[in-house]
Amino acid sequence: GLRPPEPFVHLGGTYRGAIPCQSSFRKKPDTQGPVDPLSLQEKRRSVQEVASRVFWRSMFTVTIDGALKAKCPRVTLGCIMGNVEVVETPAALLAEMKACEAKILGLPEPRAVLEGPQISATRAGYKALGKDPARYRGSAEALLRRILSGKSFPQIGAVVDVINLVSVESRLPIGLYDLANVQGDIVLRAGRAGETYKGIGKYDLNLEGLPVFCDAAGPHGSPTSDSERTMVTPATKRIAAILVGFGGSEGLERWCQRMTTLLQQYAQGHAIETKVVS
Repeated sequence: GLRPPEPFVHLGGTYRGAIPCQSSFRKKPDTQGPVDPLSLQEKRRSVQEVASRVFWRSMFTVTIDGALKAKCPRVTLGCIMGNVEVVETPAALLAEMKACEAKILGLPEPRAVLEGPQISATRAGYKALGKDPARYRGSAEALLRRILSGKSFPQIGAVVDVINLVSVESRLPIGLYDLANVQGDIVLRAGRAGETYKGIGKYDLNLEGLPVFCDAAGPHGSPTSDSERTMVTPATKRIAAILVGFGGSEGLERWCQRMTTLLQQYAQGHAIETKVVS
């Protein structure tokens, strides 16, 4: 699977970008005073972030399979990739989750959220692929139904909780993957006969006809439930999070930015990049 690059990484030969070597940080005896250790740390951190971005651009892509696109022509993906720290959910994030629950339950007709355009588009996408959306629900709908039943958000940890919060806010399913366990590029396609994987905290999931994210090792995620193989753990350092918009690209950039901001605020997110794939 993908492994984090070294701070000064060479990809496919000599790196041609302007990544300074360590000697660049030495003071010029005639013009500068003592070297500020904090300044050195900031420069090295900047170099690491540049190297990370070069690594992703060179080694990692997300695409949509043509056959799936033919059946779901409006499907669009909002992708973010970046570095995080897997920490406990802080009180401020828990407060945002509680406020989101209260907002939904305080609506004049709370269950009307289940008939919104994003939820309806996800159901229509599942039907187009031959999957029953009443039996296999998108993760955003499943979370909304949990809240409507009087249960709170599950509390897993800052990274997962941010993704669940944005999923409910946007009404869009979001896949979350540890890049260290993703093998090569990711493609969204329809599951094939006989394909299964163990969902997170679930039984083996029948993937036939389900929209699934696949890498070189096979399916590892879907808008219904992701797999244990690429799930986030306490050891996770780099993630990909993918919003699935069956109704088109509207709002995807906004929700990618919302995820980025929350990860930076609550999970020490940095070197985060976003991309919309259609």
